Amino acid sequence: MEKQTIRISVRNLVEFILRSGDIDNRIASSDKDAMQLGAKIHRKIQRQMGASYHAEVTMRRVVDCEEFDIQVEGRADGVMETDERICIDEIKGVFRDLALMKEPEGIHLAQAKCYACIYAMQHELSEIGVQITYCNMETEEIRRFQKNYETDELEEWFQDLVTQYEKWARFQVEWKKIRNASIREVEFPYVYRDGQRDLAASVYRTILRKKKLFIQAPTGVGKTMATVFPAVKAVGEGLGEKIFYLTAKTITRTVAQQAFSILKEQKLRYKVITLTAKEKICFCEKAECNPDYCPYAKGHYDRVNDAVFELITTEEELSRQILENQARKWNVCPFEMGLDVSLWADAIICDYNYVFDPNAHLKRFFGDNVKGEYLFLIDEAHNLVERGREMYSASLCKEDILKVKRQVKSLDGKLARRLEECNKQLLELKRECDGVTVLNSVAHIYLKLISVMAELERFLEEYKEEAVREEALDLYFSVRTFVSVYEKLDENYMIYCELTTDGSFVVRLFCVNPSVNLKEYMDKGISTIFFSATLLPIHYYKELLSTEKDDYAVYAQSAFSKEQRLLAVGTDVSTKYTLRGEETYRKYARYLLAVARAKSGNYMAFFPSYKFMEEVYTTFGELLVEEGAEIDCIIQAPYMSEEAREIFLESFEEERNGSLMGFCVMGGIFSEGIDLSEDKLIGAVIVGTGLPQVCRERELLKEYFDKRGVRGFDYAYVYPGMNKVQQSAGRVIRTEEDRGIILLLDERFRERRYQETFPREWEGFGYCTVSSVEKMIQEFWEEPSSK
Repeated sequence: MEKQTIRISVRNLVEFILRSGDIDNRIASSDKDAMQLGAKIHRKIQRQMGASYHAEVTMRRVVDCEEFDIQVEGRADGVMETDERICIDEIKGVFRDLALMKEPEGIHLAQAKCYACIYAMQHELSEIGVQITYCNMETEEIRRFQKNYETDELEEWFQDLVTQYEKWARFQVEWKKIRNASIREVEFPYVYRDGQRDLAASVYRTILRKKKLFIQAPTGVGKTMATVFPAVKAVGEGLGEKIFYLTAKTITRTVAQQAFSILKEQKLRYKVITLTAKEKICFCEKAECNPDYCPYAKGHYDRVNDAVFELITTEEELSRQILENQARKWNVCPFEMGLDVSLWADAIICDYNYVFDPNAHLKRFFGDNVKGEYLFLIDEAHNLVERGREMYSASLCKEDILKVKRQVKSLDGKLARRLEECNKQLLELKRECDGVTVLNSVAHIYLKLISVMAELERFLEEYKEEAVREEALDLYFSVRTFVSVYEKLDENYMIYCELTTDGSFVVRLFCVNPSVNLKEYMDKGISTIFFSATLLPIHYYKELLSTEKDDYAVYAQSAFSKEQRLLAVGTDVSTKYTLRGEETYRKYARYLLAVARAKSGNYMAFFPSYKFMEEVYTTFGELLVEEGAEIDCIIQAPYMSEEAREIFLESFEEERNGSLMGFCVMGGIFSEGIDLSEDKLIGAVIVGTGLPQVCRERELLKEYFDKRGVRGFDYAYVYPGMNKVQQSAGRVIRTEEDRGIILLLDERFRERRYQETFPREWEGFGYCTVSSVEKMIQEFWEEPSSK
């Protein structure tokens, strides 16, 4: 049997084994090497070093641990060869004042010592030099720290470092054997539904071929298990090592957890962790991550490795409760410990941002030069378009800069001057801006922001007063994000400035098509499966979520028959702005009354906005009084708490003689991810086509796609709107026993551009009016069910 090799980068090894001290979010410095700016500085310094300097030298060292090998690898920034000596160079771009540095940072020195040891041993040198080169990224000032080491001394130090890591690698090797043996025994836990076996096979084949797959999976197909099961099987066959199950909503995370739990009933040994947001899992009232405020932050890095090792070697369940108990026992931050535990998990269930967001992704898995045998299962993938746009866009608000400038004016003249210079640039743009202006370039602002960022970082290190720091830190992160996004600008972006309704002036880097940025992270894994019940039209999602032209696509067969539902388009109403008024609201209210009268039961009506919903709700209440009808009504409120949402949904569980009409907003919390099966919900009334409100950004989207020869209005408005319509309609038929009605109430649903987006299973829909709908619904319920 081939000896297994555990690979780890030099950087990850030293950062993992040698970390110590506190968590402190008051320190503004970040991983600057991740920014292209840092890379440019690297290249510039390397070019200046002459012919004896060899840049980006790949190195690796294999350490024999009997049953397995540990391979430590990486790229040294430079190797300098002169007649006198050989020296390893490690370059770091920073914003701090180099004159204040007395010695190199321990982690940076440790990286250079690793490379020096590897090089010296391979070239049989008795001694070798180490140089840490710090470069201020604003001024390009350079400071170097040098030291010579005996090779024997380095070798002893390096072997001790690897020995500390060996127990972790041994756990990895032994656990993998146990896990893979258990996977071989696991079978699909149910009788396959129609189309489900083909779906699971498509997922497995896609992973085998290291490709991407888009799945349009109608409700009831069992898409979660049909993706999780083949992915787990693929891991057992060595086709992948770690599953990332990505979702946009908490409810779908629960469904994923249940799928893994069901497989574990067959004795599957699989460590599954769900990452909980910092604000939710934090033990303190406020997530203030510094040792003065939080006792768990103080000395966290001194204890966390022991906490994690104990947990992964004694527990297979990695539930939130178990994580919290372990964090309390070892007095460490539960959020940060959870991220560390994820390194040793087989499956990670988490929000999209942990993988794709440049400001929040897990650097352990997705940092610079980090790759892995990851399998990405992206649930409710239709959400990733808008989430992607937001993650890769950035805004800079003039008023934020002005506010911080005023606060620091008396404290730090240098920072205040830099902020004023930037403010003047924005003021010039503001004077030329007529509401909204598309810009060709903001390079001058970018260059000024580099200076602002350097001064902000220095200020944050020097000033500890909370009141001033908080505003300055927020601005620092905004500026850093803007600079980082600016460095990604390409033909997939639009730059514009605008005067907002509240009087603010904003410059925005708007990512119109996020596919290239998403690809950067997907390429760090092996295969990606996108799936959703509403991934139509498929070409729209393929274009905005992937850059490949040969991705696979599957339309899963619906498990439900057409006889289970009545689908009808109301042709005598419209939610167009020009037609809104008392008469329109009353007509929609009459539709709802007809539905509730035709058969007693629970219904949801989905509206294009809160205002429209409230108008119809008021009119509906008046109509009930006029008609002497008794129908229970509940209405969605903006910003509902978790408890309020639960109370709303519990209304659909109650026994009642009459009808219940739930008033909801399309695209809101009740139009996606809720599961009201059987007679808990027997109908959905969709009011309008769900088109997003006309706004500047939507119009820019339309303009962008029009210029590229595709139907801009469809990309900006129709497809996002119809996705919300399909999501709302999907609340009705949840199981093979369900029956129900779906009404699409807007004359525009007769148009071809809307019907082109209808799912296959909507074939055979009918038309109705407010005067014919009640009879149509009664006839449907009178027909015997074929199920």
